[in-house]
Amino acid sequence: MKSIYSKFVIATIAIILISTLLGFLIANTYYHQLVKPLNDEKNISVAQNLSSYIESQENIMLEDYLESAASMGYQIYTVNAGGYEQYFGAPFKSQNLQQDAVDSVLSGEIYHGMREFPMETFVTGFFANELRNTVGVPFTYENERYALFIRPDIKLLFSEVHVLMGWMILIMFIISVILVLIASKYLVKPITKLTSATKEIQTGNFDIKLDISRQDELGVLARSFEEMGLRLSQLDQMRREFVSNVSHDFQSPLLNIQGYTQLLGKEDLKQEEKAHYIQVIQQETNRLSLLTKQLLLLTSLEKEEFIFKPATFNLGTQMKELIQKYVWQLDEKGIALTFHLPDVIFRGDGNLLHNAWENLLTNAIKYNKENGEIEISLHEETDRVKIIFKDTGIGMSPEEVERIFDRFYRADPSRSKEIEGTGLGLSIVDRIIKLHDGSITVTSEPGKGSEFVVMLPENSMPPHL
Repeated sequence: MKSIYSKFVIATIAIILISTLLGFLIANTYYHQLVKPLNDEKNISVAQNLSSYIESQENIMLEDYLESAASMGYQIYTVNAGGYEQYFGAPFKSQNLQQDAVDSVLSGEIYHGMREFPMETFVTGFFANELRNTVGVPFTYENERYALFIRPDIKLLFSEVHVLMGWMILIMFIISVILVLIASKYLVKPITKLTSATKEIQTGNFDIKLDISRQDELGVLARSFEEMGLRLSQLDQMRREFVSNVSHDFQSPLLNIQGYTQLLGKEDLKQEEKAHYIQVIQQETNRLSLLTKQLLLLTSLEKEEFIFKPATFNLGTQMKELIQKYVWQLDEKGIALTFHLPDVIFRGDGNLLHNAWENLLTNAIKYNKENGEIEISLHEETDRVKIIFKDTGIGMSPEEVERIFDRFYRADPSRSKEIEGTGLGLSIVDRIIKLHDGSITVTSEPGKGSEFVVMLPENSMPPHL
C-alpha cells in the first residue's frame, strides 16, 4: 500500500509535468498562429532591403556583399536563371527547396517558406535549419535575374540561449522535485504523528502529546486530537471510577443484607435484635433501589426517544412541597433553611424538575456542616426563571467544580466512605436542565460552601420538540 507521502509526491510531480507539457503546447500553438507569420514578414523585409541595395548599386561586388550580410547572422542562398547556385554563411542542414519555389521567385513572386513551414509539435519553424524554411525575393544583378533566399542563423544567434534555457528548465525541474519532497515531508509528518497517536489510543494510552505547533488545518486537527485524548482519558478514568463506585455501592449493601440475613437465621435471636437486623436490611435494600433507579433514569434521559411531558404548574409551590418532605432531615442536622419562593407559573416536565430540585436539596443537606445554612430562591426575570441553591457546606476546589456534572464523579473521594452517594445525582440534574433548554452553573470554595444557579427559559420546551 502506498503511503500518503509517496502519493503526494507522485501527484505533485505529475502536476508539474502536465503543467509543463500544457504550457509548452500552448506556447507552441501561439508560435504557429502568431509568431511565425510575423517572423516571415520581418525576414522578407530584410531580404527586400538586401535586394534593393544590390539593384541600386552599379559597381557592387555581389559575393562580397552577401558574405558580409551572412556574417551579420544570416544564412543565404542565391540562384540565377541559369541554375548557378551560391551559399553564404553557415551551411543548411537540409537543402530541400523545391524547384517550383525557385521558379516562382525568379518569376517575381515572394516565397513565404517560414510562414508555410509545416506545423509540427515542436517549434521547428524557428529552429529548423532547412533551406525550405527561408523567405525568398527576386533581384536583378548585371541584367540577370536572381532568387535570394535567407533565414536567420539560429545556431549563431541563439546557441548560447538554447543551452541556457535547457539548463534552466532542467534546474527548475530538479529544484521543483526537491521542494516537493520537502513540502510533502512537512505536510505529511503531522499526519504520521496522528496515525501513531491513533495506534496509541487503540492500545489504551490516552496521554497523547503531539509536538505540532502549526496554525493551519493540520495544527487545528492536532490540537483537537490532543483534546480528544484528554477527554478519552477522563472518560476512561470515569469508567474506572464508575466500576469501582458501583461495585462498592452494590457490594456493600449486598454484603450487609447477606450478613444480616444469616444472623436472622439464629434460633436464640432476641426480638429487639431481629427488628434491628430487619431495619438494616430494609435500609440497604433502599440504597440498592435508589442506585438502580438513578442509573435507569440517567439512561432514559440520554435516549433520543425519551418522552418529554410538558405541563403548566406553579414552580414555587412545587419547591415548597419538596422542602416539607425534608424538614426532618434539616432538623436532625440542625440546618437552618431560608427560602424565597414566589408563585411562578411555569411550563415544563414537572416530574423531571422535581427530581432535579430534590437532588440539589439533598446534596445541600448531605454535604453541609452541622448547624449550617441553606438558602433557596426563585426569581422570575424577563423571558426566564432563575433558581438558586446556596449552602454553607464543605465546598469544592476549581478542579472538582469542572467535573462535578460528570457521571459517577464524586468531588471528594472520602465522601464515598463518609457520606452515602452514587455520583449520579448532579449528572441527572444537568441532563434534566438541558432537556428544558436551560443551563446550570456552580461556584464553590472549599470550606465555605457552594452555590448552584439554574437558568430556565419560560415555557421551557426541549430543543428537539
